[in-house]
Parts: sequence; structure tokens; C-alpha cells
Amino acid sequence: MKRILKISYFVLPLAFVGLAFNEVYEDNKQFEISKNIELFANAYRELNAFYVDDIDPGSLMRKGMESMVASLDPFTNYIAESDIEGYRLISQGRYFGIGAQSKKMGDYLTITELYEGQPADQAGLRVGDRILSIDGRTAKGKSKAEVEAILQGFPGTQVNMAVERPGVEAPVQITLTRGEVDVANVPYSGLIGSDADIAYVNLSTFTQRAGRNVANALRDMRLENPDLKGMVLDLRGNGGGLLSEAVNLCNIFIPQNEIVVTTKGKVRDWDRTFRTRTNAIDEEIPLVVLINDRSASASEIVSGVMQDYDRGVLIGQRSYGKGLVQNTKDIGYNAKIKLTTAKYYIPSGRCIQSVEYEDGEPVDIADDKRAVFQTRSGREVLDGGGVAPDIKTERGDNIPVIKSLINNDLIFDFVTEYATNTTIPDTVIDLKFNDFDAFISFLADKDLRYDTKAEKLMDQLKKKANEEGYQVTDQLVQLERRLKEEQMEVIRANEKVITDLIEKEIAGRYFFQEGKVRIGLRNDEEVQEAIRLLRDPQQYSAILEGK
Repeated sequence: MKRILKISYFVLPLAFVGLAFNEVYEDNKQFEISKNIELFANAYRELNAFYVDDIDPGSLMRKGMESMVASLDPFTNYIAESDIEGYRLISQGRYFGIGAQSKKMGDYLTITELYEGQPADQAGLRVGDRILSIDGRTAKGKSKAEVEAILQGFPGTQVNMAVERPGVEAPVQITLTRGEVDVANVPYSGLIGSDADIAYVNLSTFTQRAGRNVANALRDMRLENPDLKGMVLDLRGNGGGLLSEAVNLCNIFIPQNEIVVTTKGKVRDWDRTFRTRTNAIDEEIPLVVLINDRSASASEIVSGVMQDYDRGVLIGQRSYGKGLVQNTKDIGYNAKIKLTTAKYYIPSGRCIQSVEYEDGEPVDIADDKRAVFQTRSGREVLDGGGVAPDIKTERGDNIPVIKSLINNDLIFDFVTEYATNTTIPDTVIDLKFNDFDAFISFLADKDLRYDTKAEKLMDQLKKKANEEGYQVTDQLVQLERRLKEEQMEVIRANEKVITDLIEKEIAGRYFFQEGKVRIGLRNDEEVQEAIRLLRDPQQYSAILEGK
């Protein structure tokens, strides 16, 4: 008893020291917060009072707020009062868009994708249309956000547009009736393989009913072929969406009451664990999940859960690495801040969130710097920086020159020109692009820069040589010419990859999302790898057992 009392005499003072330390730490932290707020306010006041040029206080504060939140992560954002109406329309579900994707190209916003049967499609807009004016107001020089703000509105209201259409001389007048957009989250599902014995489902986003739609697609294919050898779930390019739908999708393959994901943050009362709620639809069908570096958030939860429970094999590239939860808080004067409040943790205990960013994109983290966790069968998996596939493949379009063709809209521009002068078949099955020389000629007619690292280094070398007075102009011109020749050789050597990209672009314009997926399946090496694996039960089992 005396020994217990002695220990108590020792422990109690330590507890008081700990409490005192915490109080001092919190006091110091509050002092730092108050001090820095005062410093910021003083600097803000002095700048407005004495800076040589006139300052817009609201604009200056907005830049300060945006810079502050940008230093944390790409998903924490400041929503100013001027943006709040658009935010409310989207967040409250009263406006969902016009059913089109667009991009600023030159002085105007250009339609880059249409969704079948949605307002933009019904109004007669086409991919490649450049928006010249909206309700009589010019769109020249307007940013994407500015144009979309004008287009926003309540379902049933109308907007008049003048568009420049390739192959048509005069501007085309479009009257569009705004409506709630309902884009299919399963643009295509069907039986694939030479024996039509593999179920394939492409899920483009985790919007409402995503889990139910995938389940229904699997059921339909089961009825069509009861002897399925396996299923391919394609999450490539899927940027995520509703967490609830990620849970519902996992529940198709994982039994009731299994942990799917846990959210943990600074406020412990907000921590939550999400579990499967019903019996699984199919716990036995062999499963392959396709992922790439654009599979994010909910896609990473689903693929990570399948891996952690050894329920399916992942094929592709490491996923994006977004494992953060955002909430929106009012901060006064009709402004808000959308801030990260928690992180996602999947069943093995690992977090999929990338910890380093460069220009808003995750930085690849070496495996030896990532913590090791284990799947249910004991396979080692790593945290941080997304979900790594069990079978890694290389993307054909990841070559710098080909990425430049995509990013600089050269494939898009070529297809716009090509489609204007070419008859497109009636069905996507009959679509075949076999005029690669036309694409080469298209590139040759333009003074192109591919914005590769080699070109940027060349520019730096020319600038430095000029600054330092070196007489190497002729040699650099020859080297630059040789570089362009090599780039063209790379393009010719990757004819198959580029042809696939061109066919997808054509299919998307005339046969929408479904057509793009179906044409892609024709030469999809990752899908073929999935089919091969699902027809080899021994290798499939060996991967899941870590052998």
C-alpha cells in the first residue's frame, strides 16, 4: 500500500506538470494568433494609407486570403462574397450546369465535351464551338469562370449564345434552356473478352446512385452470362464524388459491417467510421480494378478497400493521392472558407493523402519514405501518395511529347478540322481512323512548340549564351532543329497511341461518353491485361496471397 502511495505521489505531480504545460502551450498559441492578427491588420492599414498607388482593399485582402489557404493544400479555398451566389447554386443543387465541358482556347471559351441529352446537346451546341457572345455580351477575353458565371442560372430560364462553328462562315445562334443536368455515372458496361465472359463497368464519377448503377450493371451481365469469369471495374480518370457512394460500391463486394473508411481530424467529436450496411451482392466474383494517376478521392477509397481486404487486384498506375475531407465555414460578411478538417483512413490503417505538392499536383514520394501497413492476408502496402497498383503498367500517353499534344489541344484541333471534312460512320463500332499522315501534315503546317523540359532548357541555354556573349547561335539553331526532328520521330513511333487518342476524341464528339469508352476498349492494353489475369485463377490468387 505504501508503495502504491509513493507511486501516486510521483505520478500526480507529473499530471499537474502536464496540465500546466498544455495550458502554457495553449496560452502561447493564443498569444501568437493575436499577435499575428494585429500585425496583419497594421500592415493592411499602412498599405492602404501610404502605398504610392491606390489600392482596392477588397482585392488586396482576397489575394492575402487566397495565398494563405493555398499554402496548406490545394483543396482549402476562400470563397469571397462575389462568388457566393454561384457557390450556393452549385452546393444547394439548384443548378448543375448546361451539360458541357469547355476550355479557354485563345480569346474565347471552346466547347470540348457534350453530355448526351443534356441542355447543351438539346440546344444544338457542338464540340469545337467557340462562344462569341452570351445574351448580347461579348465573351472575348473572358475567363472560363466569367463565362460560366454568365451561363449559370435556374432550370427553365433561357440564355442566347452566338458561337463560331468550324466550317460555317456566319456565327450560329443558339437558344439554350437551362436545366438540371443528369450525367450517367456509368457511361458504359458490357461483356468483354473473346467469349464475352468478363463483366466490364466504367464508372466516371461517384454521383448519386453510383453504387446502385454498378450493382445493376453487374446483375444484368450475370443474367446475360451466368458463367462470368470475373469483373473489371474501371476507375481510371474518376476524380471521386460522394463518400456515401464509395461505401455503397464497396458493399457490392464486401460483406455487411466491414469498415470502409474512417475520418480523423483535430476535432475528435467529428471522427467517424463508415461501414458496409447490407449483405454483399457478390463476394466471390474475381475482381480487377483499373486505376491511374487521375483516380482520386472516392476512387482511391474503393480501390484501397479492395486491396486492403484482398478482394481484388489493382492494375494501372499509382492513384492521385487525395485523402482529405472538406467542410465549409461561414467567416462573416457573406463569405466562406472551405477547409480540410480530416483525413481518410482505409481498413489497413493507412492514409492515401499525398503529403507533398508542386504546382497543385501531388509529388511522387519514394517507397522508402512511406509507412508500411498490411492487408488482411498480410501483404505489405504503403501509405501516403495514393494507392499503388498490384500490377503496374505504363501509360502510352505519358510520354512528354504526347502529353504536350494533349495539353496544347493539338489532337483536339486536328479532330475539329478532320471532322469538318470527313464523313463519320453511323455507329461507333465502324469508326476507324487510318490517316495518320494527315495528322503529321497538320503538325508540319504549324510552328509548334511542345513545351517539353528539353525545349525549356534549350530556351534557357539560348538566353544565357546571348547574355554572356557566346557566339553559338548557329550551333543552337541546328540543335533546336535536330530536337524538333527527334520529337517528330517520337510522334511517328507512337502512331498507335496517338491514333487511339484521335479515335477517342472523334467518338466523344459523335457518340458521347459511351462511344469514347467503347472505342477505347478496342485497343486497351490494361483491359487486356485484366482479362488475361481473370482467366488465370492461379496467378490471381497468388497476387492476393502475396506470393
